[in-house]
Amino acid sequence: MSLTSQIRIPATYMRGGTSKGVFFKLQDLPETAQQAGAVRDAIFLRALGSPDPYGKQIDGMGNASSSTSKGVILSQSTRPGHDVDYLFGQVAIDQPFVDWSGNCGNLSAAVGPCAVHMGLIEAHRIPHNGIATIRIWQANIGKTIVAHVPISDGQVQETGDFELDGVSFPAAEVALEFLDPADEGDDGGSMFPTGNLVDRLDVPGVGSFAATLINAGIPTIFLNAKELGYTGCELQDAVNNDSEALQRFEAIRAHGAIRMGLIQELSEAAKRQHTPKIAFVAPAQSYTASSGKAIDSQDIDLVVRALSMGKLHHAMMGTAAVAIGTAAAVEGSLVNLAAGGGERSAVRFGHPSGTLRVGAEARQVDGQWQVTKALMSRSARILMEGWIRVPDQVLQAK
Repeated sequence: MSLTSQIRIPATYMRGGTSKGVFFKLQDLPETAQQAGAVRDAIFLRALGSPDPYGKQIDGMGNASSSTSKGVILSQSTRPGHDVDYLFGQVAIDQPFVDWSGNCGNLSAAVGPCAVHMGLIEAHRIPHNGIATIRIWQANIGKTIVAHVPISDGQVQETGDFELDGVSFPAAEVALEFLDPADEGDDGGSMFPTGNLVDRLDVPGVGSFAATLINAGIPTIFLNAKELGYTGCELQDAVNNDSEALQRFEAIRAHGAIRMGLIQELSEAAKRQHTPKIAFVAPAQSYTASSGKAIDSQDIDLVVRALSMGKLHHAMMGTAAVAIGTAAAVEGSLVNLAAGGGERSAVRFGHPSGTLRVGAEARQVDGQWQVTKALMSRSARILMEGWIRVPDQVLQAK
């Protein structure tokens, strides 16, 4: 029998929005994991309990869903005008890989509070009482996020009465601004990578669909629910228990990724599960959320359902919410049309767990759509702090 010891790594386990994950300070990681590579990936995989052929992540901190199989690395920012650098890893559950291709908008709400907790923010930036404005450099996508973190007696205020559908208990509100969230590409092109607000996406063996392909918050493929045979009011089981539907969605996602220029071959999509996201929209309708809460069509502008890591999300990914708000602000996109069309600076949409409001400031410049910021509120809370233990074999990963 081969015997091995374990190493301890300081870590904080946090909820941010409707997600949760393990947060590390860069300097606390083993030296070989302070740079991107196999050792860093191995630590993330083992800490979360992946790969797990049973799909449960029993031997780790993950909770067997895309919302809870996440890791974050924070460090003091070396970028002018920023307080903290934030790197996000989406950990696959049953496969041995970590996807670093995008951001997590929900965990973005926890970055500011965690950075204060870890001592990464200079003292003069934190009021004794009030709001600490934390400027975050999102290293995965090269974007700025501004978090407005409530402070009481010099400490992050975590409890409060802000309610977020998809989270059981109220907490303190953390307002987020995603600055210049559209990915305009190296060539300075549009946030719509094909140059169109609506494309026709042909997927052999599946069908042909109207699609809005957008790079804002996170690359996202928006489809009409009706063309897929859905109402837009589905809950998780209606999609996630249908293996054929999930296969169709993955085929559509892969073809959409090619049209967006994110991959060159269909086979590459399997190793890029975090991006792009795929979502379907429909006009506002009344329905019953997963909590039993009645959602009235009069209280929302549209309904949206989104998939993450191959499964229908239980609420809404924060980055996808940014994409929703941005697309809704652009007249003629599928999201804008589902919301009723016209000029819009904010929308409230229905998702499986309830509703969410997101705003965006968009305008046309020289015939190209630009978005200056997207805004939404989330909450965050430390669930546990201490050390993650992983077998020291992770240090030998290659």
